[in-house]
Amino acid sequence: MIDFLIRIFIGRDKNPNEVKTRAKYTALAGGTGIILNVLLFIGKLTLGILAGSVAIIADAFNNISDAGSSVVTLIGSHLANKPVDKEHPLGHGRLEYVSGFIVDMLIILVGFELLTSSIDKIMNPTLPNVGNVTLIILGCAILVKVWLFFFYRKIGNRIHSAPVKASAFDSLSDCIATALVLLSAIVARIWNVGIDGWAGVLVAVFILFTGIKAAKETIDLLLGSPPDPQFIDDIYAFSRNYPSVLGIHDVMVHDYGPGRQIVSFHAEVSADSDINVAHEEVDKMERDMNEKFGCIVTVHLDPIVMNDPFVNEMHDAAVNAAKTVHEDFTIHDFRMTVGESTFNLIFDLVIPTDCKIEKKDAERLVAEEIYKDHPNCFCVIRAENPFV
Repeated sequence: MIDFLIRIFIGRDKNPNEVKTRAKYTALAGGTGIILNVLLFIGKLTLGILAGSVAIIADAFNNISDAGSSVVTLIGSHLANKPVDKEHPLGHGRLEYVSGFIVDMLIILVGFELLTSSIDKIMNPTLPNVGNVTLIILGCAILVKVWLFFFYRKIGNRIHSAPVKASAFDSLSDCIATALVLLSAIVARIWNVGIDGWAGVLVAVFILFTGIKAAKETIDLLLGSPPDPQFIDDIYAFSRNYPSVLGIHDVMVHDYGPGRQIVSFHAEVSADSDINVAHEEVDKMERDMNEKFGCIVTVHLDPIVMNDPFVNEMHDAAVNAAKTVHEDFTIHDFRMTVGESTFNLIFDLVIPTDCKIEKKDAERLVAEEIYKDHPNCFCVIRAENPFV
């Protein structure tokens, strides 16, 4: 069913990284969510009023808030797809993250309102009037939300949309919430025991937990979270398709919204190679990566000496010294200057973000390791953390 809807409204073999295609996916997700959640709201509200159940009524308003969230998602996607302007030369993509945060706040608000109304129900208990129709409709509502969870998750993962992914988690929380409401209705029907208020409290706590978790993830995107490790692995693997490129480092990913990523890195090429040939190949790599990953790519050429035995020896000495200090230390941008009686080693030292060794101490310790075997060497080391 999900693939059928995608084929009908999106088409086959569409690139989800394209802005127009992403907008269609978002519109499909938002429109489907609005229709189904409005229908669920009407059905549950009617049942809740007839049965006198605060849990069912609260669950109904949870669904209408989901419909409102879908509206916010659609508006956020529309604003995010606005073309670049003088004030926003990299576009408005991060507005989609803002809309995702608004969705998260709506989830938290609904959870809080449900919590207060459920506590009131515990303080003033009444037994709901539950019939077979109520049980059947609540069961169908759970199935609808399960389908929406898989629907949102598939689209959210395909277009890397924070608001749609948030809607998927919200649908999952709705399944559990409605299941608790259904359980309380069954208990009231069979044993004449009113746990309606307690069921509402459990639902509210779960909704609050889901909303806070989703809000944290969205805030991380706005602040700048690490890119997907698989994406970085793909960048490294793709760079190996170009013979002139010996390796890459200093990979950075700037996220200006889904489909609006800027990737930059240093590409190592042999110092003996024709700079024009290497530059031409790197230009091609930039264009190919743009087509493959849908991002802007900027590459800096780093020439490295390959055929000088002394340089290679000292490079290995620097690598071994770094590994001696910490097994996860790596180096790059290595170069040498040689005088009559001394020589300089110049390189960048990459230390893990969670490493307890301070940068200045790391530089000193690595230099001391090199000096042990090469006292006539002077080290110029710049320690840095990885960007991805």
